[in-house]
Amino acid sequence: MKLKEIYAQSKTSSLSSDKVISFEIFPPKYQSEEDKVQKLDTLFNELKILAEFNPAYISVTYGAGGSTRERSFEIVLKIKNELNICPMPHYTCVGSSKTEISQYLNMIQEAGILNILALRGDPPAGEEKFIKAENGFGYANELVDFINNSTDLGIAVAGYPEIHQECESFEKDIENLKRKVDSGADAIITQLFYDNNVFYNFVEKAQNAGINIPIIPGILPITGLVQIEKITAMCSAKVPETLMQKLRENQDNKETVKNIGLTFAKDQCSDLLKNGVPGIHFYTLNKAAAVKEVIEDIGMCNPITVKQ
Repeated sequence: MKLKEIYAQSKTSSLSSDKVISFEIFPPKYQSEEDKVQKLDTLFNELKILAEFNPAYISVTYGAGGSTRERSFEIVLKIKNELNICPMPHYTCVGSSKTEISQYLNMIQEAGILNILALRGDPPAGEEKFIKAENGFGYANELVDFINNSTDLGIAVAGYPEIHQECESFEKDIENLKRKVDSGADAIITQLFYDNNVFYNFVEKAQNAGINIPIIPGILPITGLVQIEKITAMCSAKVPETLMQKLRENQDNKETVKNIGLTFAKDQCSDLLKNGVPGIHFYTLNKAAAVKEVIEDIGMCNPITVKQ
């Protein structure tokens, strides 16, 4: 099922149990074929736990500069064929010519993939600035336009409630988002955030700019202090000072830190659902336990059934 159809179903219900659940995972690193088999088995054991919640789709990232793209596609196929869940591969402009992009799009369509997440992408490790590939694209809206005009795929794009860290202003970031939507995007998945008012403001500004496609909040439950400090530093998301203070006061007790983080995530998600979001996209970090606990607590245990 394509993104438009998935989120059209969500609009017909106000129940938390009828909102769309989706997940993001990433390809694990491995050193050998034996290590690969073991780590993929571990990943799919986690995914089988999450599959019990009947997610609408599972998005799969790949490394900067196209690294792990083949590994990512292998996982995409396993999700589709072994779990019978719609996978959604990520694709970035980094290091890809139009010819390479066309080849990839043909490959995923031949495999029966229905949706894709189109991104500009971050510079590869060691590079400070994004560099447009020869005969490629420099902006996500150009990639969206190319996909929209050459395929029948559903297209998701990224949104930034606290603005993209390279953008000069919030207003400019909304303009950039509008370009992606006008180029053919079907849904917006946001970067993680920890202040719902920031998200609501983002949605309001987007709608005032004429953006009327579903905006899906991206949620990462906090399970460790070092983890969240590292991740938020990379993406410029802000953690409320009161929450951060609690985490730091209890940093010597990992279980307490995790409980604080999960309680916050449950409250955050409950508030989002009460305020009518079409669904929630969980950043899982390839682990099921934290996300499972949040979903069960907020009552998203019987979400919309999605057929491939």
